[in-house]
Amino acid sequence: MASPVKFSHYVQAQTEFKPPLIANENAFLGDVVTSESNDPTSPIVAGFYRLEKGTPLVYDYTYHEMKIIVDGEFDISDESGQKVHATKGDVLYFPKGSKITFTTETFGLGFFVGQRKEGGG
Repeated sequence: MASPVKFSHYVQAQTEFKPPLIANENAFLGDVVTSESNDPTSPIVAGFYRLEKGTPLVYDYTYHEMKIIVDGEFDISDESGQKVHATKGDVLYFPKGSKITFTTETFGLGFFVGQRKEGGG
């Protein structure tokens, strides 16, 4: 019989985890947890994305991602012309192959789950 599999717990991750700068002067992203060691062929990763007022971030998704806005706001657009003003509580799905532009007049903090390896993109 296989031994039980433990879950992971990250105390106060939303307030304590500080994602590193990834682009421009104002875009921060960091992976908090991944399933890669348990499922190396189809891993998922989750973490936080923070954008502060400044340079827009244009991101080409090479994987599927879902994001919930946990604080602040984002103005989000894609190449189809779709535009939304996303605020706390909104959930978004970015399909693989989409090109998304993120901007904000204040700041935004999102929690994401992506179908990729840790640190990938």
